[in-house]
Amino acid sequence: MSAMKYYIWTSGCQMNVADSRRVASALEQLNYRPTARAEDADVVVLNTCVVRRSAEESAKGRIGSLRGVKEKNPDMVINVMGCLVGVNGHEELAKEYPYVDVFSPPSDPGPLVAYLTQDKTKEYQREATSRRFAFMDGDLALPAGDQSRLVSAFVPVVLGCSHACTYCIIPYRRGVERSRPLGGVLNEVRSLVSQGVKEVTFLGQIVDRYGLDLPQKTHLTNLLHKAHSIQGLERIRFLTSHPNWFDRDLMEAVAALPKVMPHIEVPNQSGDDEILKAMRRGYTADEYRSLIGEIRDRIPEVSIATDLIVGFPGETKEQFRNTYRLMKELRLDVTHIARYSVRPQTVASRKMVDDVDPEEKWRRFRLLESLQEEISSEINAEYQGERVEVLFEGWDRKGRWRGRTPNYKLVFVDAERNLRGKTLPVSISWAGPWSMQGRLISDQHRTSTPAAG
Repeated sequence: MSAMKYYIWTSGCQMNVADSRRVASALEQLNYRPTARAEDADVVVLNTCVVRRSAEESAKGRIGSLRGVKEKNPDMVINVMGCLVGVNGHEELAKEYPYVDVFSPPSDPGPLVAYLTQDKTKEYQREATSRRFAFMDGDLALPAGDQSRLVSAFVPVVLGCSHACTYCIIPYRRGVERSRPLGGVLNEVRSLVSQGVKEVTFLGQIVDRYGLDLPQKTHLTNLLHKAHSIQGLERIRFLTSHPNWFDRDLMEAVAALPKVMPHIEVPNQSGDDEILKAMRRGYTADEYRSLIGEIRDRIPEVSIATDLIVGFPGETKEQFRNTYRLMKELRLDVTHIARYSVRPQTVASRKMVDDVDPEEKWRRFRLLESLQEEISSEINAEYQGERVEVLFEGWDRKGRWRGRTPNYKLVFVDAERNLRGKTLPVSISWAGPWSMQGRLISDQHRTSTPAAG
């Protein structure tokens, strides 16, 4: 008898990628095996995102595309999970998509596992099942598709968010902020390293708040120090930070611990104080400017990424110019730009008017995109001829090896031998705004593992 098969479609952020990997692991513990096509699967999981309207429309379109597949194969189990489902019930979704068998909240494989393993006429204990399969003791057996090839892995440490920016749907869909116990996180990292992972990225909507809600309060800096001592782990990253919570202790930890990479993602969202206040971000443009200056002073060779929203309700042309001027002044390495879209349940959707014309949003988007391309080109050009340490993750579509520098620059190298999982010195021969190309300095195999601090 052939093995049962599963297919997972993932949309959205790094947290969803980590959630999908955990679902795959749970399914493989139940003897399911991956397949590349939904039509060939016994279980189909759609892990959804709704942070932007376009992401929600894409998710609903994907669910709709399975109606015909389900009609042809009634025994197929369809599971919709993630932010489209949220933490507050799925009754409306169940009415809209009656052919979906299971709805799962974000980061929770429990309902699907229970559906597959228990008599469907019996009420299951979702809480117990969720604990067993989601965050039991931190161990995570990598899915078959990731074994022997996964070099870098995402590790969720803070679930949900309690900050409630006026535009953000995440608190309503992922729930209040919950930190995972320190021991469970460290156990998961050890488990991943034992399976060949060389780099982990700790995830949280505001990752800097890790541990503040635990009975025995801890801090992200403590997690970084503990993880730094794990033998075989080469690199540590974390995201996403918040300007209000990225403190000096965290800066000092990044500067002092060799395994913690000098790359910081700290969203700004706007360069105008009135817009920042309307967003409930909790800081001013000058405070953000000062933070960037302090990070650069304390962390040598740091690269910094930010997020920006254009076309927020009421944003005037002059307010947008304030954002443009701030970004031109700060010259950050990466800017993720989004056009504002109304998200249900948010304060902005209830109390503000989406009054910036869509074409104007696009114009502002393109202006910032062009500015960032110019800045990134100039920053990366400084790497030409320089030696960098690259951790190689795998092949790209052109048959080149792909890897990242400590400050998260993407580098491609031509080499005939297997570079996966190796940290090697590379001389940069070409640099563009979004990636670089280089050549190996030495053919001698070497894996760089900094000593624990």
